[in-house]
Amino acid sequence: MAKKKRKPPEFTRDLVNLALPEWGGAIYSVSDEFFAPAKRMLSADDPVFIPGRFDDHGKWMDGWESRRKRTSGHDYCVIRICPGVIRGIEIDTRFFTGNYPPAAMVEACSAEIEPDETTSWTELVPRTALEGDTRQYFTVSNENAWSFIRLNIYPDGGVARLRVYGEPARDAGAIDRDQWVDLVSSAAGGVALECNNMHFGDMSNLLSNQPVANMGDGWETRRRRHPGNDWVILKLGLRGRVHRVEVDTAFFRGNYPARCSLKGGNPGANSDLVADSVNWDEILPQLALGPDQLHIFETQLRDVGAVTHVRLDIFPDGGVARLRLAGLPANLDRPD
Repeated sequence: MAKKKRKPPEFTRDLVNLALPEWGGAIYSVSDEFFAPAKRMLSADDPVFIPGRFDDHGKWMDGWESRRKRTSGHDYCVIRICPGVIRGIEIDTRFFTGNYPPAAMVEACSAEIEPDETTSWTELVPRTALEGDTRQYFTVSNENAWSFIRLNIYPDGGVARLRVYGEPARDAGAIDRDQWVDLVSSAAGGVALECNNMHFGDMSNLLSNQPVANMGDGWETRRRRHPGNDWVILKLGLRGRVHRVEVDTAFFRGNYPARCSLKGGNPGANSDLVADSVNWDEILPQLALGPDQLHIFETQLRDVGAVTHVRLDIFPDGGVARLRLAGLPANLDRPD
């Protein structure tokens, strides 16, 4: 007998998916992703099934899949979302038939930087039975704005897609995005000037406008064995105001930075870049990064006006494949 299809609720058509990478969605932490990485769960595309496709861990699945749990407890995934009010959640187990989780529960929190052991989580979707190879929808009535969600699955298994429908806290129409350009791209004239270390990968790779080829196609520092953090100073190709920061850790899985921050300034010709950059204005506060994924920051940015240089700090060390700074060149921007 054919399975009866559920009609998607209105929130799937009328609202934004706050977990999409294009809106800033990213995996913050995951308990286990042995069979398939959690980042696939955030894809905008429908999941697919490819018969006969296997990888080093077994059958290739288009979603997040944890190993079979042989200890107490359950698996979970924490996702940073575009901050906003959540109206509905979709848990899609398509193509997971003998390996879907029997149940799931969704929680949310609002954290400026990242959740920790003191964070208070609010239940949005109670522990609910799941079905295999099915899209299930849950209406959320909580009016608070959230920045992280936690998907708990009981005890283990695979989820093809997780979609979080809601209303972004930011005013997406306030800025003319059609005029945004990558201010720091090498194609625009951006230059990597200084860094404290680039043992495994050259800092100039950060500015490439080409797709990331492999782990060697990025900036990577040696393992830090003393206090402090690594950093790089970049000259923008176009002086401008930064409205979006994209930090891509593609291919960096066990060696990505735990966090990053970004400062901007307008140093003079005789400036001591390294010494002065410490005191430049903070554009992006220190925020958590995850492995092998694109991170997009917009709502977290601080408007410091138009700048000519930026300093990217990574904590404590590691590799970043690309840095993109989307914004308006100064000649198109409002006066500072």
